[in-house]
Amino acid sequence: MNQLDALKQYTTVVADTGDFHQMAAFRPQDATTNPSLILKAVQKPDYQPLLAQTVQRFRGRSLDELTDRLLVRFGCEILSIIPGRVSTEVDARLSFDTQATVTRAERLIELYQAEGIHCDRVLIKIAATWEGIAAAARLERRGIRTNLTLLFAFCQAVACGQAGVQLISPFVGRIYDWAKKNAGSTWVEADRAGANDPGVQSVRAIYQYYKQFGIATEVMGASFRNLGQITALAGCDLLTISPDLLAALAASEAPLQRALDPAAAREADRLPVQLDEPGFRLALNEDAMATEKLAEGIRAFCADAARLDRLLAA
Repeated sequence: MNQLDALKQYTTVVADTGDFHQMAAFRPQDATTNPSLILKAVQKPDYQPLLAQTVQRFRGRSLDELTDRLLVRFGCEILSIIPGRVSTEVDARLSFDTQATVTRAERLIELYQAEGIHCDRVLIKIAATWEGIAAAARLERRGIRTNLTLLFAFCQAVACGQAGVQLISPFVGRIYDWAKKNAGSTWVEADRAGANDPGVQSVRAIYQYYKQFGIATEVMGASFRNLGQITALAGCDLLTISPDLLAALAASEAPLQRALDPAAAREADRLPVQLDEPGFRLALNEDAMATEKLAEGIRAFCADAARLDRLLAA
């Protein structure tokens, strides 16, 4: 059994790509996209007709509507390949506007429904700011399921659990990147690999906390840099993995064992945490890594959203 098939015994495998032509070979359950992945995909020759068709069909509409229709077109194509759900992201430029995020999310769902896709097969991705989490709480109460992304801090996970969001995506690789850069010459890769990887440790702490206190929010590790990070999180509810790492897993027959166990997590001895808005903002501010990476991630997604706007306008 290769490592990809072994991983699927313990964890729901999700494809982290906008390139749906790559998905069938790996048979993922779900798929995730973001502005950067869609931008990358539409610049490939295989996907340029899809971009042109969307613009031609809805010529004269606003850029934000064209963007949403393009995202939904990609989502529909993905859902024709996978059996589960697709995550589609709200414009990152709305990350600090609760009402605008809710309105945009509702339009995305309406566009999916107009294409015959039930809302149960769509997760709306939203940045895990305080405003984004508040928007997700409102959407969840309306039956729209959400995926809170750009999650780096334990306080973000606590707030998402309190809000009753469907799923969170803690970013393993970006936490690792920050820790490695911050350590500089003192970093020893072998000492911080596998279970000792700072990104892995972050996800494990969130997973254990959720399982101990019966929080139903799903944990989906994301943004991986190497196979060791993935195998160290075998057993996590879901893992979203790029096509190159999916291929590496499929090519490896090294043994893979479950690393995260919900039964063991429920036996942990921790205290519950409750966060209001001031407590959340203070806790996030105290976490230099999370503060920096959240801001950096939003900036990058905003930049790619603007590039996609220019591509649509052209």
